[in-house]
Amino acid sequence: MDKVIITCAVTGAETTKNQCPNLPVTPKEIADSAYECYLAGASIIHLHVRNNDGTPTSNLNVFKEAIDLIRKKCDVVIEITTGGAVGMTPEERILPVSLKPDMASLDCGTVNFGNDYIINTLPVMKMFASEMNKYNVKPTFECFDISHIISSHILIKEGLVKPPYHYGFVLNVPVALPYNHKILSDMIGLLPDQSEWTLMGIGRAHLPAIFGALSFDGNIRVGYEDNIYYSKGVVAKSNAEFVERAATLVKIAQKEVASPDDVRDFFKIK
Repeated sequence: MDKVIITCAVTGAETTKNQCPNLPVTPKEIADSAYECYLAGASIIHLHVRNNDGTPTSNLNVFKEAIDLIRKKCDVVIEITTGGAVGMTPEERILPVSLKPDMASLDCGTVNFGNDYIINTLPVMKMFASEMNKYNVKPTFECFDISHIISSHILIKEGLVKPPYHYGFVLNVPVALPYNHKILSDMIGLLPDQSEWTLMGIGRAHLPAIFGALSFDGNIRVGYEDNIYYSKGVVAKSNAEFVERAATLVKIAQKEVASPDDVRDFFKIK
């Protein structure tokens, strides 16, 4: 793409209201936040949902309510999670794909996740890709490690995912791969042709990762799922505040922010 895609992950599964008082939790709060991010320049919303008590869920009714409310407000591209939350079964995680969102994340391998771990075996990855094909949902290969890119090649070779491809590099998760320019460069070098990638800098890597994405001609993800601090010790007022800064930096770099239509055209999303 000749434009920069800004994705916003508005709530995630791990961030809590105690950590971030403005975290959107209910479907209405999530939809309102998604709309604010859309107005600020986000073209993709990465979607997790929560129970009323704030705990993560894969409940179809909650996902459907959030998706319907977002679609009533704007035409932002909706990318649901199939990573879910620590402890969810693969069957729970893949369930929301049946709602036919535009895109969905597809975790490409097992990874340490702080004191926990996320398991993604090759059979699970193949099953997820098949379900996404069934519902005409565009996958995002979510890669926490360089080896995950190699795993994605297997899905491509077997025809389970068609080009153009979208990769999400998740760096600086505690006890997983850190963020630096050398690692980012190595990951980019392993991508197949017809690939776009989005960089997610977790925690204190948030802002450096935005600059890294721009310097390597990649795309940006921001939002409370990845980081709650706008600056050192200062919690962001909203997800849109992150998006506004990212859009400003894109323009300072003399690049153009991609629209939802740009994303749909490039990735052939109907």
